[in-house]
Amino acid sequence: MFDFLAKGGVLVGPILLCSVIALALFLERLIRLGRVNIRGNGLVSSVSTHLKNGEDQQAFDVASRDPSPMGRILTQAMEVKDQDRETLEAVLVHATESETRELSRYLQALATIGNITPLLGLLGTVMGMIKAFMVIQQMGGKVNAAVLAGGIWEAMLTTALGLAVALPTMVAHSYLSARVDRYETQLQDGTVTFLKAIGFRLSRS
Repeated sequence: MFDFLAKGGVLVGPILLCSVIALALFLERLIRLGRVNIRGNGLVSSVSTHLKNGEDQQAFDVASRDPSPMGRILTQAMEVKDQDRETLEAVLVHATESETRELSRYLQALATIGNITPLLGLLGTVMGMIKAFMVIQQMGGKVNAAVLAGGIWEAMLTTALGLAVALPTMVAHSYLSARVDRYETQLQDGTVTFLKAIGFRLSRS
């Protein structure tokens, strides 16, 4: 197998390296996203109930003890809950974006690998074709079909390999991006519920 891949030229190595990196990044994000509890265990409901009842300290304690992304967002929001509405919303937006960036870490690297591996394969093919035609020139154009075909398939091997790496990488990127988008929506829903609880308390005061 390695002898077969070696016929593809010097760019086979970088393409294989990209495949290993892509697999490592995908597995790391898959495990990380699988372990995260986005909204905690009834965290938003609990915090909202405490706020509606005027139990601010209990609400802060519940949020600060929760290690989930939603817990960190609500903890920051509770620290500025008595300031104006614009400040509170700005803090919520910033905290949500920060948590989303953390969840989407390495996704851009996956996308980059998915984009460059076909180009590396194409570059390898072009380099291989150049070498093949240089051989033909050196032989004075007297070359049989077998020699020509052998040179061409070896040249195109890198393109096939690049596509073989790029396709699953892009699928993995799309899958992880969809999960992050879903988590971001959950976080936004939680912040809206929090704002409603603040508004409910203000309307009663």
